[in-house]
Amino acid sequence: MIETIGDLVLERGGVLRGAELAYVTYGELAPDRDNAVLLTHGYTSSHLFADPAASSDGGWGELVGPGRAIDTDRTFVISSNMLGSSYGSTGPRSIDPASGRAYGPDFPVLTVGDIVAAQRRLIDRLGVRELAAVIGPSYGGFQALAWGVAFPDLVRVLVPVVTAPRTGGALDLDGLRRRLSADPGWNGGRCDAAAILGTMTAVRVETLVRYGMEAVMADRGMGQAERAAALESMARDWARSFDAQSLLVLGAAANEFDVTPLLSRIRAPVLFVLSATDALFPPRLGPTVMAALRAAGVQATYHEIDSRYGHLAPGLDAARWAPVLARFLAPT
Repeated sequence: MIETIGDLVLERGGVLRGAELAYVTYGELAPDRDNAVLLTHGYTSSHLFADPAASSDGGWGELVGPGRAIDTDRTFVISSNMLGSSYGSTGPRSIDPASGRAYGPDFPVLTVGDIVAAQRRLIDRLGVRELAAVIGPSYGGFQALAWGVAFPDLVRVLVPVVTAPRTGGALDLDGLRRRLSADPGWNGGRCDAAAILGTMTAVRVETLVRYGMEAVMADRGMGQAERAAALESMARDWARSFDAQSLLVLGAAANEFDVTPLLSRIRAPVLFVLSATDALFPPRLGPTVMAALRAAGVQATYHEIDSRYGHLAPGLDAARWAPVLARFLAPT
């Protein structure tokens, strides 16, 4: 589904005219309109990451549904595609009303705050009075924390997963730009996915390896050659649909994300979840983040997923933390 959320004034200047968000819902909104759970997705995934078909590459299909940890028998789950992403929301592929052509490299600078402000518009239009929870992995965890800071009175609990309250500019966007620019099909960033398919596929293979997909495949009995072929196939499928400009736009927003000075604004209890083998947000971050949350007066609980699956553990090893999540979300 697509919802037009209107003109959106951006934190770094400019206005997105007639902005839209793609989204999907599960379950039913209660008469008092306070049983909604907002799922926030990762950097390169989509609002469909909780669909069963997405579980092969880290999706949350085992966590969302009737009787599951995020129980759609009693909650109304909303999952929206991030502003700036490639799966239906306003982003670099969208038509700029001012020029009549795709924004491409001219898409304005976004912040995580802009992404969250767009989601706020969406839930207002869906008639949601209050969010029972905001839950998300990785970049989705940035959004969960940003929700707690920006709209502390609208959310009852926060579950940021395999994430942190700041990035410290960890993404090498200059290197990514050089790599894309070296592709003959780049054309200054005004190109379709097919023109740079090889480069984007290679970028995705490296990302899947960092995320821990090789361990998943090894546990499925796949040999080295079979794993390499499967990684290539998964990466190519993604590269056919994901816009390189979205990588740059969302990456720039991530690199400046830092809510550590604002944690005292959070009023909701927080369940902070890391994975024991995650190379992106390693468990050594746990004590520092928990200390910062508690120093800010936030009621915070920590859980570490004991999994071989790295950054993908929350979805692909869902059973190892689903009971913890279910208890945290249980009505009191």
